[in-house]
Amino acid sequence: MKRFGMAPARRCALLAALLATQLFAGCAPLMLGGAVVGGMMAADRRTSGAQLEDQSIELKATNRISGIVGERGHVNVTSYNRMVLITGEVATDADKAAVEQAVGQIENVRSIVNELAVMAPATLGSRSNDVVLTSKVKASLIDAKDLQANAFKVVTERGQVFLMGRVTEREANRASDVARSISGVQKVIRVFEIVTEAQLAAMK
Repeated sequence: MKRFGMAPARRCALLAALLATQLFAGCAPLMLGGAVVGGMMAADRRTSGAQLEDQSIELKATNRISGIVGERGHVNVTSYNRMVLITGEVATDADKAAVEQAVGQIENVRSIVNELAVMAPATLGSRSNDVVLTSKVKASLIDAKDLQANAFKVVTERGQVFLMGRVTEREANRASDVARSISGVQKVIRVFEIVTEAQLAAMK
């Protein structure tokens, strides 16, 4: 049977274009390690149900925040196991409070960490630098053989690195040290759900 498809060179070009699109689509966190299945990680310490809920929370939050902030700010929402991190910049304290209130009304949200800054939106150069820092932190987590890199989600805003995930205290401390060692990282902020070693063993 004859097979039809793109030539290898064209497939490589398409893959490169898709990767570039992902890297520069704002500060949306990228996951490394494991296999992607239907847009989710096959290896993940969240249940499949929690992964779907996190995607739904992020989508709903984005839609609601757009109606509140509009063009006045730049807001990112990252949900991990229903714990929501809000980052970016808004024009006023009222906007910051309104965004948090809107996210808090979304079904299945367990907790909110509001790290919005009241200031002018970050420049394109700053956001591009954040993408690079995120990639460097992820690569360093992979290089750290005593860590499971895909247990962490990394978000970077204005040089500040936010680490999320369901991890033990040992893993949290080790990952924080790894992130702090990256040149250009201004601050590391932990947004972890800490589990015991026994709970981690049960997950595995």
